[in-house]
Formats: sequence, structure tokens, C-alpha cells
Amino acid sequence: MSQDQTDGGGPGTAPAGGGPPEYAELPAYAERVLDVADLIPPGRVMTYGDVAEWLGDGGPRQVGRAMALYGSAVPWWRVVRSDGTLLPSHELRALEHYRAEGTPLREASRQAEGHIPKLDMRRARWDGRGVEGAGGAGGEGEEAHT
Repeated sequence: MSQDQTDGGGPGTAPAGGGPPEYAELPAYAERVLDVADLIPPGRVMTYGDVAEWLGDGGPRQVGRAMALYGSAVPWWRVVRSDGTLLPSHELRALEHYRAEGTPLREASRQAEGHIPKLDMRRARWDGRGVEGAGGAGGEGEEAHT
């Protein structure tokens, strides 16, 4: 994964002096999660649960753990919470990516803390279709998430 695809500072950033997690030592499940994250097109997102469902293995927490530990190697901002709230401590970096990619957002109300928008999940959510080799456990005939 090249630095032009990621900002190097998102989830999965290794502790100071520790260097990035070695791709060769990546657990099999984490590698599968990162492969799915890599497939998500610019301007679209999948929830942690969507990724687990697509893989047919694990659940949202397992996907979140893999993204937290190793996610800086992929477009981490495209794997999100199901309610569309931006990842705490990474909101501004993610927001830059969302705006650059044209990801649908819902502007925050004036009462919202920090006025940080949320993702418009109805428009931004990707079902894994339209990518060669994509299909996961969802397979054919499933209802689209969009």
C-alpha cells in the first residue's frame, strides 16, 4: 500500500519507535479485513459489521480490532461505525478524506459538539458489488446496503 493512498496516521499507527506492523506477520483474519477495506471504492464506506458479514467470519468487534491494529496500511476511513459517526480522535483526518472523495455527509446540527458531520449512511454505504473478485459471503441475490 502506498502512502498516497493512506495518510499514515490513522488507526493502526504503531507506537513511537515500534515501526509499522509488519505485513508478513499479519494474522490471516486481519489480512482478510484489510483486503476488503482495500476494495471499498473512494466515496463509499462499509461498516465493521458489513466487513464481517462480507467475510462470513467474525463480527464488528473483530473487524474493529484488526483495523485498530493494522488499518493504517489501507484506506481506514472507509470502514466505519454503523451510525455514521466519525472515528474519535481521527475525525478531522477522516473528514478531509471524505470531502476529497466526495463521500456523502450529513451536516451536524449547531447543537452537536464540535459541529462534526456524520456520514450519510444511506448514500455512502457500499454493498461490495461492482468490484471484480468481490462477493464475499454476501454473494449473489442479497439486498444491497445502498
